[in-house]
Amino acid sequence: MSVHYDVSAIRDVVKGFTVEKRFSHVLGVEKEACELGKIFLPEKCEKLQIAGILHDITKNFSYEKQIELCNEYGIELDKYIAPKLLHAKTGCEFARRYFGNQIVDDEIYSAIYYHTTGKAQMSLFEAIIYLADYIEENRTFADCVELRKYFYDNIGKVHSYEDKLEVLRSTLVLSFDMTIRNLLDEGKVVDFYTMSARNYLIINEKNLKWRK
Repeated sequence: MSVHYDVSAIRDVVKGFTVEKRFSHVLGVEKEACELGKIFLPEKCEKLQIAGILHDITKNFSYEKQIELCNEYGIELDKYIAPKLLHAKTGCEFARRYFGNQIVDDEIYSAIYYHTTGKAQMSLFEAIIYLADYIEENRTFADCVELRKYFYDNIGKVHSYEDKLEVLRSTLVLSFDMTIRNLLDEGKVVDFYTMSARNYLIINEKNLKWRK
């Protein structure tokens, strides 16, 4: 049974939880998720929009509020987790409790949970939200600009669906390389999921099977 999404209403709710600059990013991710969806998952474009709108719903909550929600939701945290990753863990649960399981189903929930780190064996849906967050048009960081250019330059050169999936794979590897390099340069801990995501995509380059 298909779900009816009131996209405008969901967008308005999220706007109330964020600030203007963050909401511009949210709209950018919504748009980018839809564009990527047209390439890889055209049957799920609207659902990808919803995940894009919801992905940062708790981003502007304070650190104290994030920890409070983790305790309330029973979210167990690695002691090395970076504070800026907390919103992904709280956001999926907060969104589900606010909008219900029918809107925030397991696919959207998981996409929100892993949108900052990625993970090994990502589904196409999860990968699209992760990448949309990285390359949406409002991102002006050098790595984001470079990654956006890499993806669109290369996706424009291929025609088969299999070749497009390879562009997605190589773009994701580049994104993880950028993230890991920055963390190493800053002397910070590299998240386990990020390292696992990168390694999985490299190890399985020749026989990668995407979940839909």
